[in-house]
Amino acid sequence: MSNTLHVKKDDTVIVISGDDKGKKGKVLEVSPKEKKVIVEGINRVQKHTRPRRQGDVGGIITVDGPMYASKVQLFCSKCGKGVRAKYVIENGTKKRVCAKCGAEL
Repeated sequence: MSNTLHVKKDDTVIVISGDDKGKKGKVLEVSPKEKKVIVEGINRVQKHTRPRRQGDVGGIITVDGPMYASKVQLFCSKCGKGVRAKYVIENGTKKRVCAKCGAEL
């Protein structure tokens, strides 16, 4: 089974389900094996940390949590909404384009 996802690092995506539905963000990290992505500013979770060295302080920090890649969709700036990607080969190079308007993603 292939471990490829429809989103890549630095893509702009929109969340299509869950508590953060409708929010946009940039993909910071992709984990194809788990089929999860970490999106900037989305799925914020609180993490309890303990001091590791003398002088460090422990506490509660807020970080971006991973979410399933099926909950996000590529965002087309020309259409202004989430779209599916279509692959087009131009001059021997493979490009991702918007399936609706044809703008390059």
